[in-house]
Order: sequence, then structure tokens, then C-alpha cells
Amino acid sequence: MSDVLWVPKKTAPPWADGFQETPAGRIPRVAVAWGKAEQRGRRLCRWSNAFRMSYTVDPGLYAAGNPSPESPVLVTANYKLSFDLLRRELPGIDAWILVLDTKGINVWCAAGKGTFGTGELLRRLQSVKLAEVVSHRRLVLPQLGAPGVQAHVVKQESGFAVDYGPVRAEDLPAYLRAGRKATPEMRAVRFGWKDRLELTPMELLPALRRYPWLLLGLFLLFGLQPQGILFRPALAGGWSFALLGLAAILTGSFLVPLFLPCVPFRSFALKGWLAGAVLTGAFLALRWGALSGNLFLVVLAAAFFPAASSYLALMFTGTTVYTGLSGVQKEMRFALPLYIAALAVTAACAVLAVLRYWGLL
Repeated sequence: MSDVLWVPKKTAPPWADGFQETPAGRIPRVAVAWGKAEQRGRRLCRWSNAFRMSYTVDPGLYAAGNPSPESPVLVTANYKLSFDLLRRELPGIDAWILVLDTKGINVWCAAGKGTFGTGELLRRLQSVKLAEVVSHRRLVLPQLGAPGVQAHVVKQESGFAVDYGPVRAEDLPAYLRAGRKATPEMRAVRFGWKDRLELTPMELLPALRRYPWLLLGLFLLFGLQPQGILFRPALAGGWSFALLGLAAILTGSFLVPLFLPCVPFRSFALKGWLAGAVLTGAFLALRWGALSGNLFLVVLAAAFFPAASSYLALMFTGTTVYTGLSGVQKEMRFALPLYIAALAVTAACAVLAVLRYWGLL
């Protein structure tokens, strides 16, 4: 990615509306209206990890509307969805947009990782020669970027003061009209069911892509006989466990995130384990007649499926605004040993269940 965006370009990016000349050079002027490409990009960001990680814009300086030296400077990440959500809220607003190189990560996550940070902000201010473009010395940063930026260091090193704007880009016009004063509602971090529903595919789809490996394991578990691998017993014994596995994936990756505030416990791992345990308990109650002859399968189900649901729910911490890096690390410290123990019990019970089928136990 280029560090110098004011070098004259022959053509503007597809989402730009020409160029604007500044004392520091020529920069693209962004279009504030979304087209089909932006709508498609937003959908793909939720459904494709590979697309999301490459959905970026060049870091540097951009113009929205027809900004003057007195116009505000809005700072964002080079994750294109963050960039798009910001520019969509700027009809009728003249502003400069300063895009930091966050390696294609959104503001909140990049602030936790350090890429939306003090050092990158200082480098970008210098590289775009912002002091030559604007007459004031104030920057508006998104509130969720605050953990990564030391405002006093930015002021000391560059002369630019940092104002933290609202959590959501949709509140930015009102914030600017109010003289850069945020209301309590603008400061509140909202993460309602619609937000959670939009983000569930990011964890659900990777889990479903691993589901065939579970089916293969169940096929071997129930189909492995002394005379070889038999399809009939594999299907007869494994179909219900296959459905339970699918239900555990949906529970941990979809239902727990969707009903997150309603599930007891603060810990995501415990939320997922509780939901998975209720699901597995209902399954064992319904299938007790078929499973009671091999209690190793009962223990296997009780160990593996709640742990799988717990693990998938824990993965959603990286998508929410409920917890930070330290919270995830804390959960992993107590959850990871339990997951390892559950896998060990599962493997042991699988071997013992096969031996039980063969009449060796």
C-alpha cells in the first residue's frame, strides 16, 4: 500500500468522485453515496474471511465534499467497510478523512492490536503533510480507537489535539453540528440483536466448513468393525450424533451470540458450555434407550458436544464489543485446559466404545 496518496493519479478509484488539489498535493475526493459494489462488499465481509481480510483502501488523506483548511479531520482505519461506513454519513459535510494503515482491520480490533495506534497516527500525519493542508490542529478519532492512541503523546509530538467522536459513524453529523460535543447516547456502546445477527456468519461458516471432519470421525467410530468399515452400522449409529454435532455448531456459533444477554454467566465459554450441555442432555434423554447399552458413547457425548459449543461461543469474543484482548486471554487460560481434557476423554471413550462394539469389553 502506498504511503503517499497525493501523487497525481491518472484515474480515480471506483468509489471516488475525482480529485482535490491541496497545498500538499492532489488527493482523491470520496463519493459519499454507496453503490452496488459497496453493498456487495458489506455482505461478503460477513460471509467470507478471505474477502474481508483483503477488503482495504490505501492509507492516506482523502477529501469528502469540498473541504477547506478549517474543515474537520476524521480519522479511520483502512478496512474498507469502516471507511465506507464513515463516508456514507458525510452527505453535505466538508471534511478531510485520514486513513491509517491498520493492515485491513477495523478500528476497534486494530486499537487492541496496536495498528490503530499512536505511532501509526504520527507517521500518517507526517506522510500526508496534514499541517500544510489544514489551519487548525485538531483530529476527530472514533471512540473505539481510544485504547490504541495516547492523545497526550500525539499532541506533544505533532501539535494535533485528539477529540474522540461518537461510537457509531451515524452519529458523526450530529456530533460535528454540536461543536464536537457527544451526548451520553453517542458514547454508549450498543450491540443489539441485529448487530449480533449480522456478525454470526463470521463464526458460523468456518465451523460448518469443519463439520465434514466430524462426520468422518463418526463414520469411523460407528462403522469400524473387525471385518472392516461397514456403511450400514455407520449410518445406523452415527446419524443422531451427526445431527447433534450440527446442532452444537448452530448453538455455539448462532444461538448463543444471538441471545447473548439472555444466556446466564458473563463468560462466553460458560455461556456456550451451558447451552451445549442443555442440548446434549436433551439428546441423551431422547436416545437413552439406544445408548444405554454402551455408556462410553454417553460419556463421549457429554464431554465433546458441550465443549464444542463452548469453544465456538468463545470464538465470538473477537467479534463483539463486550470484551477486549485481556478478557479473551483470561477466558482462554481457564477454558483451554478444559477443552484439552474434553478431547482426551472423547478420544478415550471413542476407543472404548469401539472395543465395546467388538465385544472386547
